[in-house]
Amino acid sequence: MKLSRRERLRVETVRDIKEIALRHMAEQGAAGLSLRAIAREMGMTAGALYSYYDTRDDLITALIVDVYDSLAQALEAARRSRPDDPAGQLEAVGVTYREWAIGRSPEFQLVYGDPIPGYKVRDDGAELAAEHRACGVLIRIVAAAWPGIGATRAAAEATAEVTTGGPARPAPAAAGSYTWSDFRPDFAAMARTSFPDFPPDAAALSLRIWGRLHGLVALEVYGHLRPQVNDPARLYGDELRDLCELLNLTPSGAPTA
Repeated sequence: MKLSRRERLRVETVRDIKEIALRHMAEQGAAGLSLRAIAREMGMTAGALYSYYDTRDDLITALIVDVYDSLAQALEAARRSRPDDPAGQLEAVGVTYREWAIGRSPEFQLVYGDPIPGYKVRDDGAELAAEHRACGVLIRIVAAAWPGIGATRAAAEATAEVTTGGPARPAPAAAGSYTWSDFRPDFAAMARTSFPDFPPDAAALSLRIWGRLHGLVALEVYGHLRPQVNDPARLYGDELRDLCELLNLTPSGAPTA
């Protein structure tokens, strides 16, 4: 559908508002974001800017949704680049996540940094829905690997019963015996709707993997790895290989970027 001139101008103005807002947040911190300051830089009146966003929180919400959507699209493209290869998918998604975070530090800090003073999450759940889209990419990888994890766990338990006469300890990747009541209802609903056969233990494993990937990335983005290591990418690559083994997958050994 072709946009009218007026519609094109509105789309371009919204894009410019968001770009300036992200730059202001990177330079001054999210707490210093001001619609009036953005309007001044754009040569607009504050009233004109309010015709696009009623409040500062509306603009922040739009930015958060955009950031999560951008991240989800990048991660999904990485996953699709390695079809029928869960290990390759995990490595590709992990590398993409790190590259995205380093290359788009202001956006990363917006969604994963400190809470923005005074900002209230909208009741319509737009931010949560966008965040779940990004998280869903990793869930797809774990869902693909889960049957192999279950088979390995069953074999280990059967062997232990024969050799020791008692049950084996649960395999690390599957330990926990979670139920869906352990998760927030919106997250549980997303996981169960998207993957009907997905057990709660697998959902917990997905979050554990995300936590390990995110931990190293956050340390690097905020400069906390700089005093300790010369090559954060190597450290991150080793973590990806460990996570492949956690999923009972054979890592490719491909270097990270």
